[in-house]
Amino acid sequence: MRLGIVAPLVESVPPALYGGTERVVHYLTEELARLGCDVTLFAAGDSRSSAKLVCCAARALRLDPAVRDPFPHHVAMLRRVLEQADRLDLIHFHIDWLHYPVFLDRVDRTLTTLHGRLDLPDLKAVYRAYPEAPLVSVSHAQRAPLADLPLSWAGTVHHGLPADLYRAAARGGDHLLFLGRISPEKRPDRAIRIAAAAGLPLYIAAKVDVADRDYYEREIAPLLRTPGTEFLGEVDDRGKERLLQEARALLFPIDWPEPFGLVMIEAMACGTPVIAWRCGSVPEVVEHGVTGFIVSSEAEAVEAARQAAALDRGRIRARFEARFTADRMAREYLAIYGRLMDRAASRAIAA
Repeated sequence: MRLGIVAPLVESVPPALYGGTERVVHYLTEELARLGCDVTLFAAGDSRSSAKLVCCAARALRLDPAVRDPFPHHVAMLRRVLEQADRLDLIHFHIDWLHYPVFLDRVDRTLTTLHGRLDLPDLKAVYRAYPEAPLVSVSHAQRAPLADLPLSWAGTVHHGLPADLYRAAARGGDHLLFLGRISPEKRPDRAIRIAAAAGLPLYIAAKVDVADRDYYEREIAPLLRTPGTEFLGEVDDRGKERLLQEARALLFPIDWPEPFGLVMIEAMACGTPVIAWRCGSVPEVVEHGVTGFIVSSEAEAVEAARQAAALDRGRIRARFEARFTADRMAREYLAIYGRLMDRAASRAIAA
């Protein structure tokens, strides 16, 4: 099978530091290549891949000080994809809806995985205009805002990680961890209050986007003076593994319909319990009392933090291996690719 995988250009594939979508694209691309597919990856030039890499920007746009607007770079990338489209059996896009007008005449040989939130009201206009585009959601909860539209859902595929990417620790330490991005919807303020109320130190390993700088300075920076709170900034995979292994639990106190939340399964891969708010995909990912705790208030989260050390970290790792490996993710996508290609062939014969 000759596959094209189209990644966002904001980060490299895989990202050097923070980056969710590009990280998942990397895991998927590597697994598809391992399973024997002929894969072409369209991505930033500083990406690393077993697939054929088509450089669509010199480097990750977020790390290029000359880049002010990522949109023109993505439109230019679509020209590169279009030039190679005829030699590909199917093109799998990870750039939301941006490619729809360009690939409308060959939409039956495309697949789009939606990685972001779908509850923003303006999005309905574009999805209503292109109902024939085959879509994959990363959780069942993600689809809810578009439930009234007649869209072409091809499936739901939960994210996965390479089984050997992280190792589980037999036991954790006595601190809590907030890992990811500083933003209002991620609620680092909740994490700080929960840790303080539980009497446990808190490490915050997170990036601060330009768009969230004011929020960080106004709301979060003053809270970092809370005793026991330490801000570490962004960390790479090895730093992430160590922090997760040594944590009593990961705090995931979100306040938005999180489409998936990759950090939750990164924690599980390290055997670390997850304490997460009942929002978005959380009930699909966390098994309450097994891989962590699903909570609805700071008081519940504080109690969960006290109970987290009693969870079996070996069992958490086992649930990760059963549910969230990259091999499982790639095989589910392969099944979807096969169905789409069979459908396209049937339509061609009928025509």
